[in-house]
Amino acid sequence: MSTMSTTINVAPTLRICCSHCNLREHCVPLGLSLKEIDRLEDLVSSRKRIRRGEPLFRAGDRFECIYAIRLGFLKSSVMSSDGREQVTNFHMSGELIGLDGIANEVHSCDVIALEDTEVCVLPYERILAACSEIPDYNLHFQKILSREIVRQHGLMLLLGSMHAEERLAAFLLNLSQRFESRGYSRTEFVLRMTRAEIGSYLGLKLETVSRVLSRFSHDELISVNQKHVQIVDAEGLRAIVSGQHPDLSES
Repeated sequence: MSTMSTTINVAPTLRICCSHCNLREHCVPLGLSLKEIDRLEDLVSSRKRIRRGEPLFRAGDRFECIYAIRLGFLKSSVMSSDGREQVTNFHMSGELIGLDGIANEVHSCDVIALEDTEVCVLPYERILAACSEIPDYNLHFQKILSREIVRQHGLMLLLGSMHAEERLAAFLLNLSQRFESRGYSRTEFVLRMTRAEIGSYLGLKLETVSRVLSRFSHDELISVNQKHVQIVDAEGLRAIVSGQHPDLSES
């Protein structure tokens, strides 16, 4: 199935942009020589812009590339046999996506832009060549794959043993940490996904997500204005995740 996104050919200045990208540490390991950094910058074959609501790729598309998110926010999802969407992850700048296609050479999920997004396109064959030539990059890429396994384990814990309040508190704290690691505020951010998409990801009904957010706001843990969220009491949210919040009740 083809995707309706816009590809931008790489200009000679792309190398300079990559060298000065403030997200470089997410894609390139530290401690490389100038020659090795120069080699890795050849990994990017093009840039692709995806408008909000458009797919980067669909389940069943042939796997050829991995994508590094420069700007924007995306979701990955799979469809159940009865046509229901299950959100499996949310992706933001500095992250690599498309790893799902390595195993069977086809993508196993849909990845859709939740806002206008731009990605760097890294052909997988170039990544493999770089891994064979640069040991530090090979280790870096293995760590990326390992982090994805750890994330899946964390999601299983989230869905399998946590109550609704714990799931949503953990979700907000995770977003906070991810924004902070990219140089943004850890206490104020905009939710690019809908509450229904949050519910799908956390295994909760839309009504439950709305109720728990309202409760957090009432308890002055967060402040919510439509999609704008301010974390007022991070320690209170952590207490909920650990099951130590005095007002925590089963949902």
